[in-house]
Amino acid sequence: MRSSKDQYYLGIAKEIGDRSTCFRHKCGAIIVRDDQIIATGYIGAPRKTKDCLERGECLRDKFKIPHGTSYEVCRSVHAEMNAIINAARAGVSLLSGDIYIHSLNPKNGEKNDSFPCFFCKRMIINAGLDRVICHTNKGELKIFIVDDWIKEWREKDIYDDKYQYGADRNIKENLK
Repeated sequence: MRSSKDQYYLGIAKEIGDRSTCFRHKCGAIIVRDDQIIATGYIGAPRKTKDCLERGECLRDKFKIPHGTSYEVCRSVHAEMNAIINAARAGVSLLSGDIYIHSLNPKNGEKNDSFPCFFCKRMIINAGLDRVICHTNKGELKIFIVDDWIKEWREKDIYDDKYQYGADRNIKENLK
């Protein structure tokens, strides 16, 4: 049986994520516009700096920081951010594109909820992307329409979001 386009692109995002240098997540993102991949990104330290693998530790684990919080205590740039940055470096417009995000727990290979964090959601909105396609920790496909986030955030606060990055991992790892 042939996979759907969304499954196909998520599979490519998974492969991109294998390059991640994070102890907590193997996450990859690709941006697609008009059925063409226009940018990719994975979790990693800024260019020309040492990442967590090279240093042999995760600051966030060391300080027991819950997933989805205190991003300033992290060496890495998120996969979604890197995909958006890589498009900018190449002079590629992201308007009306879709972003595909795939995330695994590198410790056990299980799928994480691949929902973007609040920083990435804001960047996705400002980049002009239309859809976010990812999966839940149960492997179910989840599609977010970016315009829906905008409408919801006009009525409610950003922190009222039902789908919050890291919530599934915090419960499992008792970090809350």
